Order: sequence, then C-alpha cells, then structure tokens
Amino acid sequence: MSGKKENIFVGIDIGGTFTDVVVFNSKTKEVELLKIPSTPDNPENAVIKALESIQIDLNKISMITHASTVATNALLTKNNIAKAALITNKGFKDILEIGRQRRSQIYDLEFSRPEPLIKRKFRYTISGRITFDGKEIEPINRKEIEILKKKLAQNKIEAVAISLLNSYVNPKHEMMVKEYLKDYNGYIFTSFETNPEFREFERTSTTVVNAVLAPLISAYLQNLKNDLDKLKIKAPIYIMSSNGGLNSIDYTSKSPISIIESGPSAGVMASSYISNILGLERVITFDMGGTTAKAGTIIGGRPDISSEFEAAGKTHSGRSIKGSGYTVRFPFIDLAEVSAGGGTIAWVDEAGALRAGPKSAGADPGPAAYGLGGKEPTITDANIVLGKLNPEYLLGGKMKIYKHLSEEAIDNNIAKRMGIDIISAAEGIIKIINNSMAKAISIVSIERGRDPRDFMMISFGGAGPIHSCDLAEEIGISEILVPLNPGLFSAYGLLTVDIVRSFSRSGIGLSMDEIKKQIADLEQEAKSNLSKEGYENLEIEKSLDMHYVGQSYDLSIPLSEETDPFAAFKDEHKKMYGYYSNDPIEIVNTRVTAKVKVPKIELKESTKNDSKIKNKERMVYFNGKQLKTPVYTRKDLNTKSKGVGPSIIEGYDSTIVVNPGWSWSVDKYLNIILRRD
Repeated sequence: MSGKKENIFVGIDIGGTFTDVVVFNSKTKEVELLKIPSTPDNPENAVIKALESIQIDLNKISMITHASTVATNALLTKNNIAKAALITNKGFKDILEIGRQRRSQIYDLEFSRPEPLIKRKFRYTISGRITFDGKEIEPINRKEIEILKKKLAQNKIEAVAISLLNSYVNPKHEMMVKEYLKDYNGYIFTSFETNPEFREFERTSTTVVNAVLAPLISAYLQNLKNDLDKLKIKAPIYIMSSNGGLNSIDYTSKSPISIIESGPSAGVMASSYISNILGLERVITFDMGGTTAKAGTIIGGRPDISSEFEAAGKTHSGRSIKGSGYTVRFPFIDLAEVSAGGGTIAWVDEAGALRAGPKSAGADPGPAAYGLGGKEPTITDANIVLGKLNPEYLLGGKMKIYKHLSEEAIDNNIAKRMGIDIISAAEGIIKIINNSMAKAISIVSIERGRDPRDFMMISFGGAGPIHSCDLAEEIGISEILVPLNPGLFSAYGLLTVDIVRSFSRSGIGLSMDEIKKQIADLEQEAKSNLSKEGYENLEIEKSLDMHYVGQSYDLSIPLSEETDPFAAFKDEHKKMYGYYSNDPIEIVNTRVTAKVKVPKIELKESTKNDSKIKNKERMVYFNGKQLKTPVYTRKDLNTKSKGVGPSIIEGYDSTIVVNPGWSWSVDKYLNIILRRD
C-alpha cells in the first residue's frame, strides 16, 4: 500500500450561497472538506479560490469534477443570455408562443406565457419543406439565406437556432442552412443535432435554450480553463450533467442544456453510490438546503430518469407546473422540488392562516438569528427557538447565533398576529413546512405506485437531517441513513459518477427491424463520438420510449436480447398507472446511453471504536413537550456509538434531530442510521 501512487480527486459544487469542496486522496483514502462563499458575479472565481485554499500539491490533482448553477440562474434571471435568432419554415414564426395547450394558471384571466427567449423580430422564416416521411417537396432558397446572413450581422446576433419541419426524419435542409452560414461569426445549432426527436415545439424549444445559453456557458468554461492553466493544473476537468454523469468542457460548451439541472443531480448520484455499496434496494432521497427541498427515488441502485423538463419553471407542492418554463428535452434525474429550506420565510395571510414560503431570506440578510438585518421568521429561526438547532453557534462554532432575534421575529410576525405563544408558533411553522416536503416525497413514491414503507430514506443537505424523522413519521418510513458530512453531500457525489453521454432518434413509424438497425447506428455513433475525445471501453445501455397509440406521454423501457419490449411496456404501464390494455403500442424514440468509467472516491471504514461518548444536554421541544435532550458532537462518534431519541447530533455542516421513539447507531463508514421503534 505504501508504494501506491498518490492521486488527488477534487469535487467542487457551486451553490447560490456557498461553494463546497471535497478532496479525496486515493493513497491515504483521506477526505478533506471545505466551504467558502460563492462569487455569483464570477462563479469561476470561487473554483479557483477553493483550489488555492486546499492544502494539497496542485500538481498531484488527477481529476476535477464540477457542478454549477450558472445555466439555471441565467434562465431564471434572463441575465447574460445571448442575443439569439431562430430560423424556421415560413408560417411557423410563432411556434415559441403557440407551444402546447398548457396553462400554468388555468383560472387566471390575466395569465401570460413565459416571455420567449428569442424576440419575434429575430425569428426568421425561409422557404423549403420536408414532408413527414422525409421527402423534399420544396428546396431551400440559397438567396434567402444570403439575405438572412446580412440581417444576423446587422443585428449582432450571437447565436442561431435552426429548427425546420420534420428534420428529425430528414435533416438535409437544416444541414444545408448550417453549411450556408458556416462563415457567420457566431454559434449555430440545428435541432437535428440538438434533439433529433419528433414533436416540433419541444425540439425547437430545446434548440433555442441551447443557443441562448451557449455563449455564456462557453465563456464561463473557457475562463475556468484559463484560470486552471495559470495555476499550472494539468488535470482534466469534468462537468456534472443533468443525467447523473460527467462530461468534458468541450461537450458541455456545445450542449449547455446538459447542465441546467447539474447541482441537484450530484446528491442523488452520491445516494446511488452509497446504495450500491450497502446493498440498499429501495431508497428515497431527501435533500433540504437553504432555499429548496428535493425528493427522488433510487431502485436497484438506479435513480429515476426523465427525458423532458421545464427549465426555469414553477412548481406547486413538488410538481412541475406545465407551461410555466422553457421546455428542454434532455435526460435528467427526476426530482420533486418544493420551496422549503432553512431560509424559507413564515408568514400569516389575510385570512389569519399560518403559511411558509415560497419566499426565502436567502443568504442576505438570511434568518433573523444571523443578526444581519433579517426581520422575518424563517424555518431556521423556528428550529432555533425549539432548541433543535444550537442556540449559540452554527458551522462548528464559526457562526454566532442570536436566539433572541429569532424569538422577536416569530413573536412580532406570527405569535401576536395569531394570538398564540412563541413556541406554538414555531411548532406550527415546522409542521407546515414538513407537510409541504412530505408532499414532494409522496410524489416520487405513492403517486408512482410505490409504498414508502418499503424504502429507506437517505437524508442530506444542510437542513435535511433536522426534519427527516418528522417526515419519515408522516409518510411511514422506518429507517433513515444520514451520510458523513451531509451538508457537502452533493460535492461528494461529484466524485462518485462516470462519464455519461446520451444519443437518441425518433422511432415513429419504423418496423422492429428498422428499430434494431437504428439502435445499432446509435451505438456506433456513441463509440465514434466518444473515441474522438479519447474515451474507450464503453458500457452501452439501450432503451425505447413507448406509448399506446394516441397517448401524449411515454415510458422508457430498457432493451435487451432477452426482453420483449412490448410485454415490458405493459408491465411498466401497470406499475405506473394501475392497468394495461391490448391497444396498439408505438415506439416513439430509440435511445443509447454510453458510459465511461472514471476513478471514484472510496468509502473508508472507520477504525474508531471507543465505547464512551461525551455529551451535553439542552432542553428541546418535541410535539409541545420540552424534553431534556442529550447533544452529541458528530466528529466524536465512532462505530460503537449508539443512542435513543430524543437526541441531537451536531456536525460542522448539518444537525441531526432524533425524535422520541427512534434509536440511532453508527455503521462502519460512520454513516448514522436512524430506526423507528
């Protein structure tokens, strides 16, 4: 072991408030952790600052993996997105407004759709037409393209999205337009290369989102690469994709839609990694941070994956509201998300009812207890008043807490307005936010035909372990795993994943023999695509998107030599919807996912096994009763540590609240396991 080469692997997760860093030494198996403030105006600066702050030889870094919210924030704020143009067929200029017949607010007479990412005056139409079966009935007019090229230059267009009718069947016209524009100084994307699947609006929307993000993401990644060069770091850097895999800077620059859901994916993949090591068959993931809470499911070590989402859209009780965002078709880890975090603000509505969220205090001013000017009560303030969070310090003593400010905020804004005492108000706030988060968990379990009583919960995020016992009791879960350093678990997850690349084609109207040939072509495309980047030894997974003829939504069915996809579709349909029929089944899309293995972090078994544990005590409220509660420091615990609720276990990055009626123990990897009696 002493002769083993020392390799350093670094995972960096940029959040809205903090940038989290996990450093793994492959020789010693040691893990180093770091939290530093994010730099929203120049996100790459936080990465460089983090690398300069860690006490390691930068020349020994073998790989850097990185998750970022840059793409998500750009779509939410509309800041720094490119001035782009859309080229489509004559008569289809308004496809972005027409979209689908989806209203995010059904009964709102003043409802309006999200503002299109490309203004109407920059949507250009051209002659030429391809039929549904791929035949050309009208050619492209080269002169129109030459005129168009001048308009692009005059309007200083930075990126162009080309989306023509039926190009998923025959991309000839899109390729011709791209070729005619090859000397244009800007980014050019065709829908066939971005999303070669049927449904015109979704294909167009995906291409447009890709185009408006490309200049920003390319510049960000290039700046990051340049800064790494200045530090003389030669290690490759990989970016976390929404599909739970990594990709190179070059690929991500050409496909910025791949990182819109970058950050949330990492925590789920870390849960998947631990699930496989511990042999956990059914897992619900619960991630609660400062602003949002997210729930997902992992079955057999694999998270749920969906092929379409609405970027920068709204949610209601954990469900994505259709028609509220920008449709993007790209594989992503399917999560239910609610506006519930430590900074979520509680308030009383006009009818005198207690509410929580969706508004958040954020990092500035933050909860009232931080003493930074916040006057409104948050979830963090409620937990401090109830004694669940340390009423003196957070972050291992690095952050001073002012409990009296939490009490004042809850008293002035909630208790007095409702005519109740402060403790009742604080408990009411917690019950309401727990109810909201329980709905998110039910979406990924009960509403998908899964009994949550059959699942273990993996709880993480800075605030997740505080609430996990409450949520487990509400939905019937009897076992919870809280990993080591749950507040940095997403950054940890960046060191548990492989390179993953997805390829797809429309299968509408094809025979089974044609489907098999298309799958073979996609497999060859995957091998060719990745071999150009130096990746070999691929693992290939094949699947089909299928539905009953006339349905609008598809189910993804894994494809193998041993499986009848049509029988498998019926089985999956019954699991999801409670029934299947003998109606005709249609193959919508064919998919190939290529995976390249990369080195990973390793769980290290602990050798600490002292039986004695020191603890303090403080009074904590549980369901209206104030109980004397032992308080443990997590770094002092070892593999023989155990206890019963009520208990509090405090760590640098998160606090675990163990309710009465629960017991806890520490496994050989220093994960804490909570069990309901």
